[in-house]
Amino acid sequence: MTTSKTSESSTAAPLLDLQALVAAVRRRHRLWCSLALLGLLAGAAVAVLLPPPPTAVTTVLVAHQEDQPNDTGTLIRTDVELLGTTRIAEKALRSLKSPENPEDFMRDYRGAGLTNNLLQITVAGDSDAEAVARAKALADAFVADHVKRMREAANAEAEALLDQRDRMRGELAEVNKAIGDRSPESDPKASASMETLFARRAELNSRIADFDQRAAEARTGTPKVIAGTQIVDAPRAVRHSLPKAAATDAAIGLVLGLVLGLVLAAVGTVVADRPVLRRDIAANLGASVIAELPRRSGRLWQRRRTRAAHERLTTTLARTVRGSADPVSLLELGCARSTSVIALNVARALAAEGPVVVIDGLPGPQFAGRRQKPGDPTVVSGERAATVPPQQRRLGVGSVAPGTAWTDLQYLGGQTVLVVRAGHGSATWLHTVARQLADQRIPVIGVVLIDPDPRDRTDGTLWDGLHIALRGQSERLARQNGGGTSHAVQAVGEGQVRNERLPMWAARVPDSDQEAR
Repeated sequence: MTTSKTSESSTAAPLLDLQALVAAVRRRHRLWCSLALLGLLAGAAVAVLLPPPPTAVTTVLVAHQEDQPNDTGTLIRTDVELLGTTRIAEKALRSLKSPENPEDFMRDYRGAGLTNNLLQITVAGDSDAEAVARAKALADAFVADHVKRMREAANAEAEALLDQRDRMRGELAEVNKAIGDRSPESDPKASASMETLFARRAELNSRIADFDQRAAEARTGTPKVIAGTQIVDAPRAVRHSLPKAAATDAAIGLVLGLVLGLVLAAVGTVVADRPVLRRDIAANLGASVIAELPRRSGRLWQRRRTRAAHERLTTTLARTVRGSADPVSLLELGCARSTSVIALNVARALAAEGPVVVIDGLPGPQFAGRRQKPGDPTVVSGERAATVPPQQRRLGVGSVAPGTAWTDLQYLGGQTVLVVRAGHGSATWLHTVARQLADQRIPVIGVVLIDPDPRDRTDGTLWDGLHIALRGQSERLARQNGGGTSHAVQAVGEGQVRNERLPMWAARVPDSDQEAR
């Protein structure tokens, strides 16, 4: 059974609850919406305050002697890297007669390979005319350097071939000298040797002709490379559209800000571990959610819903306080102002049946700054709680925030209703509140959830929770009319004393002993 319960517990409590994470991130929409808006404004401001410098662009057709149809772009990438050398920059500056440092000039331009033979050069300047002049000088310098390199490479190759040819010619002269004017028939003994010399001479003649042809081809290919390397797109100034740039930068800033905000919200949610769903809040506090109060809104139709929710909550709590034999307290966590308003509304609803005294145990001046209205209950501080006559109905209002004097809570009421703002307290602190209230023997009637997630579809009822304060128990006990208490009620009372876990179906109390039987 232990193994079964452990496996069920691990299955029911995943390491990362995506539903709770999404709800918490959605709840922190102000953070990621603010960062997205900040990114939008920052992107637009960058486009307006830091416009790009005047820029010119030109395109150069670069021919290579080693061009192959299956080239993967290695040659054009080499040309891009050569464009970014001090030699090209120095030649361009020399043609411009500019005293600028080549290293500084190299930061103002860049190259990009469009295809295997097309090189695009982008140059920035102080003005459009200067940018165009720089682009023209840079393209001319690159073309001249490329042509020079191709010519030097072809000449070097041709010189190497001609050197080989000359060496073969020297060897051929020695072979001809060895042959002399003799013929193979004049000396039969040397006929084999002569045949070898004649074969060697024929081979040397063939190789000499081959070297001559290769040298000629090397020189012939150079003019094609030189003629093929040229500027195909004259330098021109690039026109920048401020609205387009602002819209583009703003969209980029919006996306970056939104992503950053979502990441920060998700990380903060995981680290803070503040339950948002009513299911998690009820589980951590060990008490069911009995009522909710949505966030205040300025919209007319939502204001009506909020007012109706306040009225329903007041009716529910007034019925709970009215049917309770012990004084009831409202203990807030993260919603002191809302709790004070709820307490006053409940006290006004109970004032028709008799005098009501509200015991103020809140840490802040929530009741001190209010304006007295006709019919408002009497509010006394926690220090004067002992002076309240026993015949007057008392409604305590306190806090379970960090720093609470736990031993003082029992003077506010023998039972309590927790008023908790969703997403305010951490899971650890909710456990602390439940444990401290249990130590003080203060039963929790239920939880009033303030500002719940509107998309939360989880159930806040603890069907297997601590059976310490059943909803409606006071009414069922009152219906006994002073008669004998049933065995089920006695079991409930014993369960409250022993703080046992009883299923919710055990809350059903029969109206008579006959029904119990």
